Amino acid sequence: MSWLVKSSIGRKFIQSISGLFLILFLLFHMSMNVALIFSYDAYNFLANDILGANWWAIIGTGVIALGFVIHVWYAIMLTLQNQKARGVNKYASSNKTPVTWSSKNMFVLGLFILIFLFLHFYQFWYEMQFKELFHLEGAREDAAQLVAEVFSQLWVVVLYIIAFAALWFHLTHGFWSALHTVGLNNTVWMNRLKCLSNVVATIICLGFVVVAVAVYLGYANLLG
Repeated sequence: MSWLVKSSIGRKFIQSISGLFLILFLLFHMSMNVALIFSYDAYNFLANDILGANWWAIIGTGVIALGFVIHVWYAIMLTLQNQKARGVNKYASSNKTPVTWSSKNMFVLGLFILIFLFLHFYQFWYEMQFKELFHLEGAREDAAQLVAEVFSQLWVVVLYIIAFAALWFHLTHGFWSALHTVGLNNTVWMNRLKCLSNVVATIICLGFVVVAVAVYLGYANLLG
């Protein structure tokens, strides 16, 4: 099993698996957020009762955090490895295959998303689950109200739109590349995977952005 850590193929495989795992989490998180548009009560039930400071939520948070750390760590290792191997010809390709902008800037996009996540964690996870878990003052019990307060600020909404635009570019390349790495790499599937990546990335990012904009404009909680 040492090849998973030491070889280039093994590192790419781990990077791909961790990335696919995080995409599943993003789909779940986005789906939960969409509930806020229709009902504050439904969102509070999901955020507080299901995903509060419960043992299963804590374990889930730990697993997600581990997957994220692995993804970032292997991204750093692969980036340094590729730069060392390619030297000055960073994006040279022996088969003259066009290199997309997103594939050239995956690490930069990922770094921007990482910085954004620190703000996101502070605004939401820290204020809700972390404070509740460690019995700190000011823990927010009304998750929907907290989201409404955060997204009432225009600068936050604008930043979220920019961040999810970056995530869209990251996912459009990362998703199909991960599926390619784990075995779906024949010519029949390649174009299909790229199309699927665009669809999945658009659904995820548009879902998050629509919720932020809807809350800012006052269109959330449509069904009470």
